[in-house]
Amino acid sequence: MLEIKTDEPVQVIDITRQVNEAVGESGVAEGICLVYTLHTTTGIVINEAETGLVADLLRRLMSLAPPGDGYLHDRIDENAHAHLQAVLLGNSRTIPVEEGCLALGTWQRVLFVELDGPRRRNVIVRVLPG
Repeated sequence: MLEIKTDEPVQVIDITRQVNEAVGESGVAEGICLVYTLHTTTGIVINEAETGLVADLLRRLMSLAPPGDGYLHDRIDENAHAHLQAVLLGNSRTIPVEEGCLALGTWQRVLFVELDGPRRRNVIVRVLPG
């Protein structure tokens, strides 16, 4: 399990290196890797980690589910927007493993998206032979 400490209310963290390390430690040469966040206000995406694209992603998420838009859940803890944004991103990704490493494209990275931080978060990484 990966423990991630976020520093900002909304933040994107590249976890590719840590996930690849878990793949290497598993000893699996060919198979699949499941990356799964245990939190309902975070997401896992595969994309470029380029700063402009990351900013565009966060800006689009905010426009699709902006804070304070009259959500019913906000009467509990005022983070409904973060839950809705997380639904749009998804909480897991499955990545092929080839030759003991993640099979990612040239610019692809595994990105953890914090939407209600800062917090301590946990991500499960499971590597299955195939």
